[in-house]
Amino acid sequence: MNDINAAQREQVAANARGEAEKILVVKKAEAEAESKALQGQGIANQRKAIIEGLQVSIEQFQKVVEGASPKEVMQLVMVTQYFDTLKSIGENDKTNTLFLAHSPGAVKEVSEQILQSMLVAERASG
Repeated sequence: MNDINAAQREQVAANARGEAEKILVVKKAEAEAESKALQGQGIANQRKAIIEGLQVSIEQFQKVVEGASPKEVMQLVMVTQYFDTLKSIGENDKTNTLFLAHSPGAVKEVSEQILQSMLVAERASG
């Protein structure tokens, strides 16, 4: 009789442990999902701020340099950021070698790709 009672208590305890583990797994998944959603919102807000900053830069540049098109200004900004990125990579102690296509045409192509991706991101978030 004692064995039967012990087995029943063990079964109840096992069910309770299983439910507790299930709750932990569900809560962990919910926390991860909320974390990912917040990360997505943060990235979207960051991209929005970048786009707004670029818009202000374009408008200011066009006031100073009459006749400059937004595309020309964006290409100038992208090229500047490209060189800033190269400088930052070069200053990193862990960078040993970096292979890049580094002709004027390649730089223009990189700036056009960055500009295109920003326009797509703006349309997606708008």
